[in-house]
Amino acid sequence: MSNGNSPEDERPIEDVYHDVSEDVSEDDRPSIGRALQQARIAAGLTVDDISTATRVRIAIVHAIEADDFTPCGGDVYARGHIRTLAKAVRLDPAPLLAQFDAEHGGRPAPTPAAPLFEAERIRPERRGPNWTAAMVAAIVAVIGFVGFTFVKGGDDGGSEASVAEGSEPTAGATASPSAKPKKPAAPKPDPTDSAIAAAPQDKVTVKVSASEGRSWISAKDHNGRLLFDGLLKQGDSKTFQDSEKVNLVLGDAGAIELYVNGKKIEDDFQPGAVERLTYTKGDPEVG
Repeated sequence: MSNGNSPEDERPIEDVYHDVSEDVSEDDRPSIGRALQQARIAAGLTVDDISTATRVRIAIVHAIEADDFTPCGGDVYARGHIRTLAKAVRLDPAPLLAQFDAEHGGRPAPTPAAPLFEAERIRPERRGPNWTAAMVAAIVAVIGFVGFTFVKGGDDGGSEASVAEGSEPTAGATASPSAKPKKPAAPKPDPTDSAIAAAPQDKVTVKVSASEGRSWISAKDHNGRLLFDGLLKQGDSKTFQDSEKVNLVLGDAGAIELYVNGKKIEDDFQPGAVERLTYTKGDPEVG
């Protein structure tokens, strides 16, 4: 397919570039559009080929080759298109850009960066009182006051309780006129007396203590029902009750102390002796 090129336009691209950029005077130098067009034709490319390769629209390529830079949208975009098209047709874009700047009032000065990127000064925002923080502080204060009052009241109550129980009041404290002296505590019962001292009179109560060592014992009620059968270790004790009588078998009577109906039995049991005993409501007499 013929591009309609004249014989002089079929010269190699190096000759075209040489004619455009070096040996031609400024007055005889072709225009920017003419130079790009000649280089394109020399490269054997159509406008469609250039548009596809550079992504510059066909209408803009035609306009630039006609030295009409209005469709570019401004000098900055025109310079970019010139550089792109020049590289596509293997021309040095620098002379073309210099020619464009000379014909269009020079290269545009760069836009100052300060006005574009200077951050707007933020004015301090006036804020109202922080009611949430105030409410939290008030709640904390109330809780602290209640806790202090509770602790203080507990301390006072403890002091009063101590005085009421008969402890010595601190120096300078005034005793209440209505306070009564504490009664002396009842003396503790003798260790030999046990709960069976208050045993009911209508029953027989027998307490067996292994005070001198361990001993095997067996206890039955008046019907022969087994109440206990086992070994008492030293220091252990057992208590049995029945409405009529209690039957005992002591494996080592010398290690045992007996309390019947609240009274200690003074029998002279020998160590290792086996004793069979029966106690009734009228004892400490042996039945």
